[in-house]
Amino acid sequence: MARTFVKSGENPLGEAAGLRWLSEAEASGGVHVANVVSVSTSRLEIEFVAEVAPGPERARAFGAALAHTHAAGAPWWGCPPDGWSGPAYVGNSRTPLVPSREAAADTWGEFYATHRVEEFARRLRDSSAIDAGEAAVFSRLADKLRRGDLDSNQPALVREAGYSVARVHGDMWAGNVLYSHVRSGAVLIDPMAHGGHAETDLATLSVFGFPHLDDVYAGYDAESPLADGWRERIELHQLGIVIMHADLFGGSYIGAALRLAKRYR
Repeated sequence: MARTFVKSGENPLGEAAGLRWLSEAEASGGVHVANVVSVSTSRLEIEFVAEVAPGPERARAFGAALAHTHAAGAPWWGCPPDGWSGPAYVGNSRTPLVPSREAAADTWGEFYATHRVEEFARRLRDSSAIDAGEAAVFSRLADKLRRGDLDSNQPALVREAGYSVARVHGDMWAGNVLYSHVRSGAVLIDPMAHGGHAETDLATLSVFGFPHLDDVYAGYDAESPLADGWRERIELHQLGIVIMHADLFGGSYIGAALRLAKRYR
């Protein structure tokens, strides 16, 4: 009998929907996603992933495959995965989703300003974790984002597939990407899947460090060339996960979020 992994959480049905949505891209070369074995309102059972040592070849394969996952596209900014069941947020962080096309932003900048920067800055201000002056730092960045000053094109494969919105994992730190003996070099677990910008997944990989990250980027860029200046936008796209951690854990994450916001405001 095949080994499996069982976990509980706030919304196992929603997480299962995210895994299945991301896995749809596997047929066209996307990253392998942990298979859902069973799911209920209280538990999620997925395939057990046998991890292996990271290496540059696996990293490049993962990067190339991730480009195809992103190119599967999404219908609007912040959309939940198909089959989503639950409230309009995801994870313990209650990161907002956008449940309908009618409520969606027209641009990435507007989406990021409203549902990431301003949302979490408001929570920090409401809890007195930041003062009015610090809140204004995030407000100025949100204004700049909403004007479109920091928008950028999606990578080539996303655009060639006819999408302006990529299909993203949404929480792509090292603990959710497991190097393994699979065609794609790695397996994805624990998504906060939604419609977003491909560069956000790539930037999130670097927040806490990731083995052979430069090889991941090289594999991705060779498969689906990234828009000019993407390295200069890494910290902009990191801000979403950093400010979310500031809301969850406080401490040094607050200063880190402010530093990132000041760079681009």
